Amino acid sequence: MNRLVVQKYGGTSVGSIERIKKVAERIARMRKEGLDIVVVVSAMAGETDKLLDMAKQITSTGKDREIDLLLSSGERVSSALLSIALDSIGCPAISMTGRQIGLLTDNSHTKARIKGVDTDRSRRALENGNVIVVAGFQGINEHGDVTTLGRGGSDTSAVALAVALKAERCEIYTDVDGVYTADPNIVPDAHKMDRVSYDEMLEMSSLGAKVLQFRCVEFCKKYDMPLVVKSSLVEESKGTLICEEDSSMEQPVVSGIMNDKNQAKITIKGVPDQPGIASKFFTGLADENLSVDMIIQNVSDENHTDISFTVTNEDINKATKIVQELGKLIEARDISADPNICKVSIVGAGMRSHPGVAAKMFSALSNENINIIMISTSEIRVSCIIEEKYGELAVRVLHKVFNMTKPKKIVP
Repeated sequence: MNRLVVQKYGGTSVGSIERIKKVAERIARMRKEGLDIVVVVSAMAGETDKLLDMAKQITSTGKDREIDLLLSSGERVSSALLSIALDSIGCPAISMTGRQIGLLTDNSHTKARIKGVDTDRSRRALENGNVIVVAGFQGINEHGDVTTLGRGGSDTSAVALAVALKAERCEIYTDVDGVYTADPNIVPDAHKMDRVSYDEMLEMSSLGAKVLQFRCVEFCKKYDMPLVVKSSLVEESKGTLICEEDSSMEQPVVSGIMNDKNQAKITIKGVPDQPGIASKFFTGLADENLSVDMIIQNVSDENHTDISFTVTNEDINKATKIVQELGKLIEARDISADPNICKVSIVGAGMRSHPGVAAKMFSALSNENINIIMISTSEIRVSCIIEEKYGELAVRVLHKVFNMTKPKKIVP
């Protein structure tokens, strides 16, 4: 078998017939260079939302199993169209669903996790000279039901296939030409980074950087799979390489700044300060497959305390209902939900060796009269929950305070 590359094209990249034809031409050129290619595609831009809206016109409580089958159709359309486009220009191709590519998942509909990949059929297709075009975002569980991998799941599909097939690298093609220091729509001076470590990208992905899904980067780090993010719209784009940290070079103190609006806060007041109480709440949430991010518990006052935590906006109603039911059992005083928050974060491998980074961040926010509601840290990250209306201002201020504008080249 030739050198193998796995490519993933996002919804914008395959958003029209013309763009699908452009993608086919790019793949055909690479195929002529002697590469074997597996392509993973998302649904055409806007298609998944359209399918969801159709389901909601019938009911807001559709079964997750049926929603998975519905949503998986968007990626199947893209894969079939791209395969047809490749064949039409003399590049043999075969489209495959998640089932056909052998992507096996657990039984968690709408948020399935990959258990393994059976590569027998895909290897035979490659040996027969085909480009394989895979419907991303989906797999199949032990019962033979279609499952989907959650938001950004096509990225995860691509990396899982790259690892299983022992590809040389995985390339993620999107409508941006790499990973930026901040969202260029918020910070005009933000610039593209040539290289980002797995650890930094993991933090950025979990904190609202939409260019890559967290689980995709997690896969890459675990199996040391080089990952390149580049534009499908700019032919000469070199993109950003995500790989192991280069210990021979000094890392910037802060590499990226994120603003995650997909956050909501739940506060439980008057919780009995007893062993096992917090466990009841968070076990109840975990049992419903709901992830919790930041958690704060106040100091006990008269044998009662307050607990606050954050979840995603899409989980807020389900999480609040669970917490209210449990709160009644322990006679909590009050339960409230606040969707008008956001999480602003700074990430950088250089934080390990530079003290005072958090203090500098807090001071910068204070100077703009931005109140910090919650704080969370890791070795290379500081996150603050603030009011949503201050999110973009906070990103611009921090980008400037940490001097992240790319230096202008001096022309002699």
